[in-house]
Amino acid sequence: MAALELVVLLGTVIVVGGVLSRRLGIAPPVLLLLLGVLLGFVPALREVHLPPELMLLVFLPALLYWEALTASLREIRANLRGIVLVSTLLVALTAWAVAAVAHAFGMPWGPAWVLGAALAPTDATAVATLSRLLPRRPMGVLRAEGLVNDGTALVIYGVAVGVTVGEEALTGGRVTWLLVVSYGGGVLAGLAVAWLGLQLRRRLDDVYLGNTVTMLTPFAAFLLAELVKASGVLAVVVTGLVMGQAGPRVVGAAVRRVAEPFWSLGTYLLNAALFVLVGIEVQSAVRGETGSAIGGAVVLAFAVWGTVLVVRCAFLFGSVYAIRLLDRRPSQRLRRVSDRSRIVSTVAGFRGAVSLAAALAVPTTVASGAPFPDRGRIVFVTAVVVTLTLAVQGLALPAVVRWARFAQDDGAAQERVLAERESTQSALDALPGIAAGVGADDDVVEMVRAQYVERLALLDAPDADTEPDRRRQRTETALRLALLAHKRGTVITLRDERRIDDAVLRQVQARLDIEELRLSRDDLTLD
Repeated sequence: MAALELVVLLGTVIVVGGVLSRRLGIAPPVLLLLLGVLLGFVPALREVHLPPELMLLVFLPALLYWEALTASLREIRANLRGIVLVSTLLVALTAWAVAAVAHAFGMPWGPAWVLGAALAPTDATAVATLSRLLPRRPMGVLRAEGLVNDGTALVIYGVAVGVTVGEEALTGGRVTWLLVVSYGGGVLAGLAVAWLGLQLRRRLDDVYLGNTVTMLTPFAAFLLAELVKASGVLAVVVTGLVMGQAGPRVVGAAVRRVAEPFWSLGTYLLNAALFVLVGIEVQSAVRGETGSAIGGAVVLAFAVWGTVLVVRCAFLFGSVYAIRLLDRRPSQRLRRVSDRSRIVSTVAGFRGAVSLAAALAVPTTVASGAPFPDRGRIVFVTAVVVTLTLAVQGLALPAVVRWARFAQDDGAAQERVLAERESTQSALDALPGIAAGVGADDDVVEMVRAQYVERLALLDAPDADTEPDRRRQRTETALRLALLAHKRGTVITLRDERRIDDAVLRQVQARLDIEELRLSRDDLTLD
């Protein structure tokens, strides 16, 4: 199939899947995955494959960078011990358990470890997309786990592939060195690229050049890490976390106004296309199995899926109770969560495109020229397990979240009010000095002061007392939005009558759009 036809088809499926997901109440990734499986029946699409290098060099850096850029570093610090445990020990245990199950089904140890390493890490983008119902803390831990655990899994994967191909000797020292290089090199590469990116952003005030640097940042981090044989995934994550913390101080509003919509739309399209392509790849994996072997491969896939869930659940419970025995500090007791929360985290441990890309990247031959043992089965089992985690666990997650009965998490709303109150009060305190600096007239200063005082009163007063004020604020917002719409219509009419140029229309419309977005966001903060 021609590339242009494939692009149009993917775009159409994304739109159809998005519309159907809203009407049916099914998470978009699950529906897009299923639509991809159905597309696999189309003869013209049977030759469509997801190249591993495309996944690792295009999809993965962009998606992980946006996830890291929007992650909460505060949540990561608060839950660092748990994140480290699930990103290292849990990954290693999962890889070993899956390898043991695959070996019991007749797969040699080398390919079995390759399969285990491919399926050991959770997928950050799948977790972020499918787990939006979760409260902040479990969601933060799951996202951080998905961002970091790829480094451990890919080291195990590289060693397993190297041993099977005959290019690697399996020793404890070698594995330790690879882990040190992977994590240490990845962190250093990420810090270096983040520092360079910040220096460039400080010196570039052009909107388009600044956003070009932003777009290149994750790919530069991934490339630098790969050049030194370190973890490109970890380099991208570190770069994103650093830029997320330092960026607000050095990036201007004009650059952000372009960057945020660009990354939101770009990652949405990449993510959606990825789920469709993974679904198509499932069909390819099924066709790659012979009729006599497909039954055993299906059984192995379900056994591996069950193993992944059991190991994850057992580790989450076991590690928590071990920590409770060793750490008796009051601060540790305050951070305890219910057993139901751990069940939710088990169900939310989705596998995704990273696992499939690792399976597809397995070499076709070993050093002697013979075929890589059980390569087709590795791809098939990985594709089926990815499908099961996304479809079955993704569909089950909302019900499991309701069963867990999480306490209402209004922390974000309270912090938003705190930020607005403190920033408004700070601006009021600084108003005389700032007004003198810009040479503002007294009547202008008093008008601005009155607006800020009114906003502060609305934020400070109890809810019962502010309901009439809130209604008035909503009414005022609705009136202003309606007037903006009327102004926009008038400007368009002037363009249609050829009294103003299209370029003037776009300039005026841009200002009206900014005002509309500001009013809409202000209205949301009142609810």
